[in-house]
Amino acid sequence: MDLLRHKNAAGKSGFLDDQFLIAMPGMKDERFARSVIYICAHSDEGAMGLIINQTQQMLFPDLLVQLGIMNEQEAIRLPRQTRDFVVRNGGPVDRSRGFVLHTGDYRVESSLPVSEDICLTATVDILRAISAGRGPRQALMTLGYSGWGAGQLEGEIAENGWLTCPATPDLLFDPDIEGKYDRALATIGIDLAHFSQAAGHA
Repeated sequence: MDLLRHKNAAGKSGFLDDQFLIAMPGMKDERFARSVIYICAHSDEGAMGLIINQTQQMLFPDLLVQLGIMNEQEAIRLPRQTRDFVVRNGGPVDRSRGFVLHTGDYRVESSLPVSEDICLTATVDILRAISAGRGPRQALMTLGYSGWGAGQLEGEIAENGWLTCPATPDLLFDPDIEGKYDRALATIGIDLAHFSQAAGHA
């Protein structure tokens, strides 16, 4: 998050900001196997992003109750769309902390712009707004984030650990979490069936 605040204070965007990071099929780190990560900040100091295609077991109403935003009876009466709001695993860092990636139609003082259309908010204000039906048009929530130190991500990309492509709101907020990995690869013209057969044959 410090990276993101620094980026916004400086008014600069990094090379990989607002890009998808797609794990190569041979990803050795199981935490990132078949993952699609939205990069929120990238600079000489490192990178920060959120995995968008791994779900948590915790349900959104349970999280609201745990945070004291509402009681169990109020949570039961939430509209179905709010009850079904998926909580995702954003990465291995700070897994008790929540992050909401959302469209720019909702902003509070703590919202940090990632691109012209996408913001990141990590305060309970947005959870209250979503639970009351006053939240952003489109949003996704994660617990935890993915982080890299200076030069680390560039090194992993150079070693063929990751592919990159521009992020699209359709793929970012699409509720089909299971299919995101294959669809992200398809946006850069890769069919996994052909890719795995061709791997290792120079």
